[in-house]
Amino acid sequence: MEEQRLTTGGWREALFNRRMMICIFTGFSSGLPLYILLSLLPAWLRSEHVDLRAIGLFALMQFPYNWKFLWSPLLDRYALPAFGRRRGWMLASQIGLIIALPVFGALDPQIDLMTIAILAMTVAFLSATQDIVLDAYRREILADVELGLGNSIHVNAYRIAGLVPGSLSLILADILPWSSVFVITALFMLPGILMTLVIDEPKLAGALPRTLRAAVVEPFREFISRAGLRSALLMLTFMVLYKLGDSMATALATPFYLDMGFTKTEIGLIAKHAGLWPSVIGGLVGGLWMLKLGINRALWLFGVVQVVSILGFAVLTEFPGDRVMLAAAISFEALGVGLGTVAFVAYIARATHPLYTATQFALFTSLAAAPRVVINSVTGVLVEQTGWLNFFFLCTLLALPGMLLLPKVAPWNGDQPARREATK
Repeated sequence: MEEQRLTTGGWREALFNRRMMICIFTGFSSGLPLYILLSLLPAWLRSEHVDLRAIGLFALMQFPYNWKFLWSPLLDRYALPAFGRRRGWMLASQIGLIIALPVFGALDPQIDLMTIAILAMTVAFLSATQDIVLDAYRREILADVELGLGNSIHVNAYRIAGLVPGSLSLILADILPWSSVFVITALFMLPGILMTLVIDEPKLAGALPRTLRAAVVEPFREFISRAGLRSALLMLTFMVLYKLGDSMATALATPFYLDMGFTKTEIGLIAKHAGLWPSVIGGLVGGLWMLKLGINRALWLFGVVQVVSILGFAVLTEFPGDRVMLAAAISFEALGVGLGTVAFVAYIARATHPLYTATQFALFTSLAAAPRVVINSVTGVLVEQTGWLNFFFLCTLLALPGMLLLPKVAPWNGDQPARREATK
């Protein structure tokens, strides 16, 4: 059995196989357009002297990512000709992105700002659509025992993709016109397109939804009937709460660093490297470790690290201007987030049903991301009222309710029988 080889054949066999290679490409393809919108687009607009208030409004372009579950049933119900249900939508969204992204460079921010906003929303819609189908495809090709490692590789490749628009493209912008920068950046979508052309369509056991109504209604009905109403509500509550504390702690990270007396250069140099690589290493090690731990135990152990890592920011308030403490706090928090995210995404993937993966995965991830919208609107008020130290203590407390739900939604030994059965 494939699962047996995964659990007994060592980490090399688990890590170096076709499915994990695919997860690298899905992560990179998924992360690139988002980081273009979050990093490259604001830099371009500001360099063209667009008002900061106008640039701030571009945060609304994240709307499609939070509401992608609204059109995900279409991707479960309908298949595009020739390429199949998953690969067809992958290719359509990826081609749309590689065509749309260079158009930014052909526009003038001083004249075409509204057109740029519409284009940004279009790119966000195409990117969110790609996310829906990539998440579904990844879930359908991975065995349950592979979910932790596969999603870890996906998330890490997602983060590394941010180095293209957040670093390479900005360097190129100093020596090339912006039109060329956007073309070159868009070309990094080509590996994802090539992946889509060479991979196989997942084999599904069972009938696909026959009507759009079934594609909309059945994913919810199936989830509730499978889990039971009470358990389903507990699981959805857990998805909202598990990462609430660390999301809240990082919502105002840059203003916090500035208030602690660090320069923008120090923040840029230290935060980029101290934050990225510990999260990548933590995610990869966590994914490999989950092959033995299972998803449930990983949620417990990684969740503890995730909670405790928030306190690193509280410690930093006692060492303002100390660059070593800044690097330590950011690294520890990034490690905790990397570990917690791997286990959490694997849990979400496991909660989906193969027939309705796109809709259920999109719904669960949107639900998990929803608190960030509220958090970003209230954290400033909380900091002004409590101060940074008490704010981080509050974030730590808010991380605990999700942990307290673990005995109900992910018992310590809850996934062990399935794993033992898989290894027979």
